[in-house]
This record gives sequence, C-alpha cells and structure tokens, in this order.
Amino acid sequence: MARRKITRRKMLLGSLAAAGGAGGLLASAMSAPAIAQRRAAKALVHIVSSQGNQATVMQELMKSQGYLEELGIEPEILTVGDGAKLIGAMLGGGSDICIFSGFNQLFPAIERGAKLKIIAGASITGQQAVFSARPEIGSVKDLVGRTVGVGAIGAQLHQVMVALLRKKGVNPASVQFQNVGSSGDVFRAVAVKTVDAGPGQADILSQLSKYNIHMLEDGEFAKDLPEYTWQASFASDRAIQEKRDVLVRVLAAYCKLYRLVQGPGSRDAFIKARLVALGGKDDAATTREAIDQWDYLQMHKIYAPDLRISEERIRWMQALNVEVGSQKTIMPMERVADMSLARDAVAMIGG
Repeated sequence: MARRKITRRKMLLGSLAAAGGAGGLLASAMSAPAIAQRRAAKALVHIVSSQGNQATVMQELMKSQGYLEELGIEPEILTVGDGAKLIGAMLGGGSDICIFSGFNQLFPAIERGAKLKIIAGASITGQQAVFSARPEIGSVKDLVGRTVGVGAIGAQLHQVMVALLRKKGVNPASVQFQNVGSSGDVFRAVAVKTVDAGPGQADILSQLSKYNIHMLEDGEFAKDLPEYTWQASFASDRAIQEKRDVLVRVLAAYCKLYRLVQGPGSRDAFIKARLVALGGKDDAATTREAIDQWDYLQMHKIYAPDLRISEERIRWMQALNVEVGSQKTIMPMERVADMSLARDAVAMIGG
C-alpha cells in the first residue's frame, strides 16, 4: 500500500497524481509486464485521508490485514493536513474517495456548487476530550475568560469546541480561541500552559499524571457531545457515477476494518500497527499507550460498523454550520449524501 505526502505539485483541483513514494520503489523492482499484470488484476484506487495519529494507525492496520487487496483494490494512500486540500483532491479527480476526515467544511463547499457527497460514516463519535493543566479549571463552565487552543477558526477543532460550549451553557464569545494546530499540538500547548485548555486525544487517560494535566469532568466528546459526528467518507459525484463498484468495494474493506478494531481479537494487531505507523521504541511505555487506545475503542465503539450516518446526524451538523455562520441553509439529504454505496458495501461482506 503506497503512501504519499501532500507535498507534490498538482495538489489541488485535479492535481493529485499517483506518482512517486513507495509506489515508485515498487515499480523500480518490477518489470513493466509484471506491473501491468498486477494492476490488471486489481483496481488502482487513490484514497485520501486526513493526517493524524488515529488515521495513520488505522491505515497501517488496514495494510497489515490486506482487506483492500482481498476485495480487488490496489490502494494508494495520500494523507492531507488541510480540509481545503482534501476537497480539492476530490473535486479535481486526483483522488477517488476520502476516508477518515472531518466533514463540517464539506457542506459549505456543496452549497457553493461542489459536486461532492457523503457516502459513509467513519468515526461517528470523537476520540478526544478537553484537557487543562490548571487545577482551577475543572469543567467547561470554568473556561469563561480563558484561552482555549484549537485549530483554524471554522475548522473541526474550533467548531466542536463551540458546540460543546453552547451545550454546556457557555457563550463561545466569552472564550478566547487560539489557533495552535492539530489536536496533538493543542495537547502539548495545554501541557506547557501556553493555553489554558484545549482538545486532545482522550485515549491516554492512564498517562495524564505524566503530563500533569487532567480531563474536564464534562469535556469528553464521545460522552458529552455524542451528537457531533466526527468523521465521514465522501466522494465526487463523478467518481460515484463512474467508479461506483470500486468505491463500494473500498467501503466494504473499511467496514471490515472498523469491525475488526472494535472486536476483542484485534489487540495484538493494533499494537503492532501502531508501532509501525508511529515509530518509537518497542518498550513497555509504547505498548501501554497502544493498549490505552485499543481499550478506548472497545469501550466507546467510535467507528460505524454498518458505515451508517443517519439523516438526523447530517442535519444536526448542517444546523451547527448555519449557527456558526459557515453555511446559509440546511440542504436536503439527497444533495449532500448518498448512503446507497454504504448499504451495498455492508451487504457485500454479509450485513
């Protein structure tokens, strides 16, 4: 499974070509007829996903299990750290399907005319929580007048914090948001008190004492804001029309992955995949971190085992966009989503 970084030319609007990376190394080791025969046997699919430890580990676990290859897919994975680049990759045809991505920015793009649709769910609830290193901040209401680390204003980390504040009766205007970067960057900023609080991975609770930080008592997104849908899979209308069978097979493979990782027999495979994906020492501390993350998945079951995102969830996400001003109106389901591919994918692997 080849991977590329988003540092290539032709990145946006039809620009993400399938060259270089591990695929180039593979090609150099194979004859031209062998490459042609291999690709004829499988459908080459360009899969784009958001950057981040969680997505990286899941993609490595997918590679180790070979589910995509089992279903006749030769995958090439591109990781992107910016939502606009994800959308650009899809619109331009350089990528066939997006997996593991926040999708709040998808609706405004569709409203402006982008021919894109949500086709499945990925991480339905969040694997994150709000943390602070300041002992006087114990709940969301204690954030009034404080600095909260997030990503770009309007992006997912900012939006989900706005939603949590409002749910807990806190006016978002009473909080000073600071663009720190990814959730990992925010966590580090919280630990060194550059910001007073912010969202980070919630699956490291056994390690919090090491960083001298704590989770807010009502700041765990999976429990305290379960209505916020974290990640979806989406594709362009053109890809849906021209490559429907291939996209269904890709979704079926990821459905198998979601079921595997949330099942009791996946622990060793998850630990190994995390070590390969993230590097680091193969020691007790690294294993403990992996087990914490795996335990969290067993407890919260954040991935959609049936690939489903309900119409209610999609409408809720749009209503939040309208509330924060990034979207003008709530669009009908048929304009923003096509769940028939998810249904066919689930049927393909046995319901």
